[in-house]
Amino acid sequence: MKNIAKIIIIIIIITTVICAIYFYIKRPKNQTNIFISEENINNNIIKVKIKENLGLVQEQYKGYKVSAKLEIPKINLETYVLEDYSVEALKVSVTKFWGNNPNEMGNFCIAGHNYREFKKTTNLEIGDTIILTDNYNGVVEYEIYDIFKVLPSQTECLSQYTNGKKEVTLITCTKNSQKRIIIKAKEIV
Repeated sequence: MKNIAKIIIIIIIITTVICAIYFYIKRPKNQTNIFISEENINNNIIKVKIKENLGLVQEQYKGYKVSAKLEIPKINLETYVLEDYSVEALKVSVTKFWGNNPNEMGNFCIAGHNYREFKKTTNLEIGDTIILTDNYNGVVEYEIYDIFKVLPSQTECLSQYTNGKKEVTLITCTKNSQKRIIIKAKEIV
């Protein structure tokens, strides 16, 4: 009877080790582990440092709350996505326009002026990379899969139906402001 109990315990330990190794290997490769340091806890502010020296996503930028850091290597763009959309905020940086929080399932829509941060988006092509970093989900890379123009009244690009995937939509105006340029990207898995 003691031998059977020992065998069962050994099987449980081996199964636990195998499961731990499996889940470690199968964890998402494009997300960075995050470390939380409790600085300024009196103000309920938790700062998160991203590994690999990608830096801290600032909580505020020029007086506006930051939602994420946006990077588009091809056009040398590195900027902050402000959390709340407004005419005033768009004068400072790009803003969250619609959708869930960054790097979560759904369509995170970002609006920006074509004469500021998004002025070089016309150089982007299908297959280019967009990197979005936030303080909760870390770093997620996206690949552009569609670029098109719509009338301002056409809002289908804001749809949250993503078939359970993470997406990013960049929105800016054409030079004459008659249409909107839409750049759609999906998470690289």
